[in-house]
Amino acid sequence: MFYVENDGQVEAEMTYHMTSLDKMVIEHTEVGDELRGQNVGYELVHAAVEYARQHQIKITVWCPFAKKIFDKKADWSDVLDK
Repeated sequence: MFYVENDGQVEAEMTYHMTSLDKMVIEHTEVGDELRGQNVGYELVHAAVEYARQHQIKITVWCPFAKKIFDKKADWSDVLDK
């Protein structure tokens, strides 16, 4: 999970699972009320993209929120599992 923590509490998270050593599935993104509107969800997905690039991992997107972001970011297509 990629997450934002505050005082030991997870305030935002993006969950995923690995289907193999080089394939990641983004399952869900959730941002708490206090962090909404601050691009925290975008930053979590972006962190996953950077992680995927560093480790030569391809991403499949199940999460509707993350899918909307990927649809807007053509420069992230290099990590999408087609």
